[in-house]
Formats: sequence, C-alpha cells, structure tokens
Amino acid sequence: MLADPRSRAFVNSFTGQWLGLDQLGEMPPDPKRFRDYYRGELESAMREESRRFFAHVLDKNLDVAHFLDADFTFLNQRLAEHYGIEGVEGPAFRRVRLEQATPRGGLLGQASILTLTSNGTVTSPVVRGVWVLGNLLGNTPDPPPAGVAELEPDTRGATTIREQLDRHRSDKRCATCHRHIDPLGFALEHFDGIGAFRSVTEAGAPVDASGSFPTGGEFEGLGGLRAFILGHREAFAETFIEKLLAYALGRELEVFDLPTVR
Repeated sequence: MLADPRSRAFVNSFTGQWLGLDQLGEMPPDPKRFRDYYRGELESAMREESRRFFAHVLDKNLDVAHFLDADFTFLNQRLAEHYGIEGVEGPAFRRVRLEQATPRGGLLGQASILTLTSNGTVTSPVVRGVWVLGNLLGNTPDPPPAGVAELEPDTRGATTIREQLDRHRSDKRCATCHRHIDPLGFALEHFDGIGAFRSVTEAGAPVDASGSFPTGGEFEGLGGLRAFILGHREAFAETFIEKLLAYALGRELEVFDLPTVR
C-alpha cells in the first residue's frame, strides 16, 4: 500500500489533520510586516517541506523521534533563502543535510508550523504552546474560562508579550493552564510570525526565549524545548499513535480505544 503512489494522499491528508497544515494561510500574515511571505510561493514551499519530511520518515521507516530532532529537511531555493541556508538552487525540492548549529531540525523548526501558530501580526507564545501540548504531548488545554478577556497583541510594541502574559496570569483562573502553555511558546520566540530566525522582537527588544518548565528545569530556545520533549519521548510516541489511530478510524478516540493505543 505504501509503495502505491496513492499513498501520497495519506501523507497530505494526515499531515493536514495532525500538524494543521490545512490551516496554513487561513490567517494570512500582515503583508506590510511580512512582505517576504508573498514572494515566490513561500507558503506553498513551507507546506511542501513538512509533507516531504513526513513522507521520508514514513518511507525510510525511521524512528518517530526524527519528528522532534533531525539533521535533515527538504528545501528548494526559495525556502532555503528564507532559512538563510546557502547552496540550494532552483525550484525543485531536495533532501538537505543541516549543520548542527542550524535551528531547523524537526517539525518545530519548520516555517509551516511556526507560521500557522502565529496570529498574522506578531508571534503568539500561547498559540504555539497550545500546539505543542496538543499535537506533540497529547495534553490539549481546556478552553479559557467564561468571562476571561482574550489577550490582544500590542502591535505598537509598548509592552512585551511577556509583560502581557504576566498580567494575564495574575488572574487565578488563567494561571493554572498558562504555567504549562507559556514556557513552550516562549522557547520558540527566536522565530518570527513566518518562521524566520530573529534576534530581536517586533518591538526591537532582544529576544528572550528562556524560562522554566512547571516540572522544573530551565530552558533556552528551541534546543531546550526539543530536549524537554525528547525527555518525554513516550508521551510523544503515544500522542502520535493516538493521532494516527483517530485518523484511521475517522473519529475521536474513546476510553475503550486506549488499550489499542498502548
């Protein structure tokens, strides 16, 4: 079945459901802030990278830990330029080996994920943190309590997102969930709203991608987040199996499905 060319339909459909690739472009980035997004079919290239990456792990029967940390990805010239990676020419995609210092290994370094978890104007540590919890660790947070105001991005840069979230967490109804969500999102702050690497925020302040996890331990950036998730490898493997089984069955999983997952 996997040798049949029609298996690519599974790759496209499952990555659309699991990773949310079908949602890429639903909240278009601000063309004034992210002009580069609208040049040279970058959105299409982002989606293609993630699909080819998943297909390669599947076709080569690689350890699913590659979804978290890998020394390769799939690029064409347009996406390589976006990442600042040299030596990739032409529109065709090809497997590219990543240097150890390149912050792109695994799904969390891919622009498709980083773009669809932003809000079109600025980065959103909350959205990114929820995505990591739900899609990689199987712990989707509950919806916000009724009556809690949404966090509006300060596009003028008068306050940092950390300052805004600190005030948000002062509401005890919000604090419990946000202490689990926010650190995961802050770890990805070195990537802007379309997944380009940056050293300063939209407001011109140095990026602060540090913090601490609720379970204890300090982290710094994507490397720290990746190490944290790899330290919970069984949780990731179980989450991946749950996503795959739900896709195969065409329904949400129930308690009686859990023995099958195990």
